[in-house]
Amino acid sequence: MKLNRILLAIAIIAMTSAPACAQKAIDNPPAPAVDAKANPAKAAEQERADSQQYTVIDIPSKNVVSPLKCTVILPKHYDAFPEKRFPVVYLLNGYDGDHRQWPSTGRYLHRYATAYEMILVCPDGRDSWYWDSPIDPKMKMESFITEELVPYIDSNYRTIADRRHRAISGLSMGGHGAMYLSMRHPDIFGSAGSMSGGLNAPQKKWANSWKMKLRLGPYAANAARWREHSAIAQIARIKPGDLNLIIDCGADDFFAGINDEFHQALVAAKIPHDYIVRPGRHSHDYWRNSIRYHLLFFHTVFEAEE
Repeated sequence: MKLNRILLAIAIIAMTSAPACAQKAIDNPPAPAVDAKANPAKAAEQERADSQQYTVIDIPSKNVVSPLKCTVILPKHYDAFPEKRFPVVYLLNGYDGDHRQWPSTGRYLHRYATAYEMILVCPDGRDSWYWDSPIDPKMKMESFITEELVPYIDSNYRTIADRRHRAISGLSMGGHGAMYLSMRHPDIFGSAGSMSGGLNAPQKKWANSWKMKLRLGPYAANAARWREHSAIAQIARIKPGDLNLIIDCGADDFFAGINDEFHQALVAAKIPHDYIVRPGRHSHDYWRNSIRYHLLFFHTVFEAEE
C-alpha cells in the first residue's frame, strides 16, 4: 500500500486536509470537564456519559503474572451499530505508568475514538519495556501482547481483525515498545508510532535506569543482549513498505538524540516514515498534544484501506 506522503505530511503538520470529523476533533477539542462544585448534577451526567466509553478488563495470561489490567476505549456509537467493525490502536504506557496512564494523559481519548471511529486499547506495561525477559519467566510482555492481548481483543470486540487495521503507539518506554513490537511482528501490526520513545535506551549510559537490568541482566555482563533488545536493532528486520511509521520527539527531550539516531537509521535503510520534531520536553503536556497527530495518522491509513 502506498500513501501520498506529501498530503499525509500536510494533514499531520498543517492539519489542513483532515477528514471533516477529524478536523472538528482537532480544531475544536472537547470542552473542559464541568465544574463539579458549580454544577454537580451536570458534572455527574458528563462523568457517566464519558465513563461508558471506558472499560477496565482483566486479561488472563500464561506469559505475565495473571491477570493483567487493560483499559478499552470504545467509540460512543459502538453499541448503536452492532454490525459495524472498527480498527484498533494499541497505546502503550511509559515507565512507572499502567493501563490508566493514557486515559489520564490523553484526556480526550474517548472523543477521538468516536471522531476517528476506532477502538483504543491501553494495557498495563508493568515496566517491562515490552520485552520477553530472558531472565524473568513471569515477564514475557512481547508474547502477552502478540499471543494473548491481540487475540483477546479481536475475539471480544468487533474489530477489523487484520494487520492493515491494527496500529500500535506509545510514549517513552511505550514508544520503544511500539517500535520494537511492530518491527518484530509486522504480520500483526501494519502501523506504528512513537512519542518521545527510548528507542535506543538499552545502553551503558542508562545501565542502572528504569529497571532494564531486572529484565535483561546487568549491562556489563550482557551488553550484546542489551543491544539486541533495543528498538533500533529491529530496523534490520523490516523492508520498505512493511509498516506505516510516525515518530516524534520534543526538541528539548533527553531522548531527542536517540530519536534522531533512529530516524537516520530508517533513512539509511530506505524505510518510509514520518519524523516530527517540535518544541517540547519529556512531559504529559507534550504527549497530550502528540497523541492527536498519531491518531490522525492512523485514521488516515485506515481510511486508505477502505
